Amino acid sequence: MARTRRPLIAGNWKMNGLRTDALALAAGIAKGLKQAGWTDRDLLVCPPATLVMAVMEAVGGSGVLVGGQDCHAKASGAHTGDIAAEMLRDLGAAFVIVGHSERRTDHGETDAIVRAKAEAAWRAGLLPIVCIGETLAEREAGNTFSVLARQLKGSVPAGATAARLVVAYEPVWAIGTGKTPTTAEVADAHAHIRKELAGMMAEASQVRLLYGGSVKGSNAAELMAAGDVDGALVGGASLKVDEFLAIAKAV
Repeated sequence: MARTRRPLIAGNWKMNGLRTDALALAAGIAKGLKQAGWTDRDLLVCPPATLVMAVMEAVGGSGVLVGGQDCHAKASGAHTGDIAAEMLRDLGAAFVIVGHSERRTDHGETDAIVRAKAEAAWRAGLLPIVCIGETLAEREAGNTFSVLARQLKGSVPAGATAARLVVAYEPVWAIGTGKTPTTAEVADAHAHIRKELAGMMAEASQVRLLYGGSVKGSNAAELMAAGDVDGALVGGASLKVDEFLAIAKAV
């Protein structure tokens, strides 16, 4: 069946990379995209904030998109160590990840905080990738669907459209662990997310839904074939040119 939504493969570099390695990684991905000649999918890299400008320059003109890993809800102010969505946009970023489970866990971010950050992304002209996902305890208790519904309703701002929103499902227990849900479990989760979105917005059928959590070249094709999966939010594998491109190819 032909895809009706444009696939997105997003690399979350997390707190990894110094300038030399980051430039080599970015240039390698840009070269790979050019050689593959893909025009039917989006490749996005989200480096640490310190590297956004350098990576922008490294991929310039290649078609590779650049985004941030987080932003503050405010446009400016006394928020030491934070970065505003407008600052990311000023560097040329097009996307920003909000609500990643590592932010929710390490920094105590609530759904309300994530929603405010998504609104900040819109304010600055960025496309937010809103992350949701259950813990292992929540899954084992049979609460996966209720957790996803709560996080969606709390994290996605009113007024969302398909052009202004990407949702990434990342089961917390699969991030960086090497464990992945079955294809059926991924499909069920994404179908549930799509159903919940349908009760929140008119264009739910066109919102891109990404899967994240131990995605790699060897399992990408199976994961990307699951129902309602429109791409991937990739962690560790996005730090290797060949792995990231293999995932992009699998779409």
